[in-house]
Amino acid sequence: MNTSGSNIAIYGAIGANILIAISKFIAAFFTGSSAMLAEGIHSSVDTGNGLLLLLGVKRSEQKPDKQHPFGYGKEVYFWSFVVSMLVFSVGGGFALYEGIYALQHPTINENTLWSYIVLFAAILFEGTALFISMKTFNKNRTSKNLFKSIVQSKDAATFAVVIEDSAAIIGLLIALLGTFLSQQFENPYFDGGASILIGILLLLVATLLAHESKDLLLGESADKSVIMKINDILRKNRYVENWNVPLTMHFGPNNILFTVELDLKDTLSLEESQEVIAQIRKDIKDAEPKIGRVFIHSKDFEK
Repeated sequence: MNTSGSNIAIYGAIGANILIAISKFIAAFFTGSSAMLAEGIHSSVDTGNGLLLLLGVKRSEQKPDKQHPFGYGKEVYFWSFVVSMLVFSVGGGFALYEGIYALQHPTINENTLWSYIVLFAAILFEGTALFISMKTFNKNRTSKNLFKSIVQSKDAATFAVVIEDSAAIIGLLIALLGTFLSQQFENPYFDGGASILIGILLLLVATLLAHESKDLLLGESADKSVIMKINDILRKNRYVENWNVPLTMHFGPNNILFTVELDLKDTLSLEESQEVIAQIRKDIKDAEPKIGRVFIHSKDFEK
């Protein structure tokens, strides 16, 4: 599995989040901003998540063995699911807690200049990380609609980074707005409200990420375009009379398992049937390089 693109996106996100988390915690210390503290925790969680995704990518590259004959490609999907749980529990949960605490114990933030400097710098860093992850994601993008492309994507490591970076940008804008309104109206409730909104945002993001990772873990099929290619190959083969619905499953972004049952012409001998199946297997792999294993069963072998 080619993972160099995913790694670049993850490294970019980790580097940005380390710098941003440090600067946010410094700003939160000097200003007392709950939204800034929530954002600091958010960036820390994102840093840890990036490391977990790297672990998943690394483990997915292990070669098949007796215990895992189809390889370890789904390691990426498992760790993406773990990341979604961390975003939900640690990121979203802490942001909500901090926001509610700030509403119950309102204080006017001081030294807001720190907040503005950090927030604008963070937006720049996160924007750079998002640009890198989007550039990687767009290489295999299936639709102009970003949400639809994420739903259809099988590269959990890359779309997880895109989702997290996008959420980070939105969270920073919310924190910026909360800080501005809190200062303008001398009302600390805006800051606490911003922290709560950031928490809700992270809960929604975690839910989306968990849903997509879960589908891939359970064995999501290949895209319709892949199935159409295969059906076209079978349809054009003059020795194929009929076939059942092709069954596919992703064992990684670039590793698809394919199986189908064929009904070949009765005039073929057993040896000829084997040759036809061997050619069909080659045609399928040539048409779709992501298909790693092809299992074709012919009713003729039962005769």
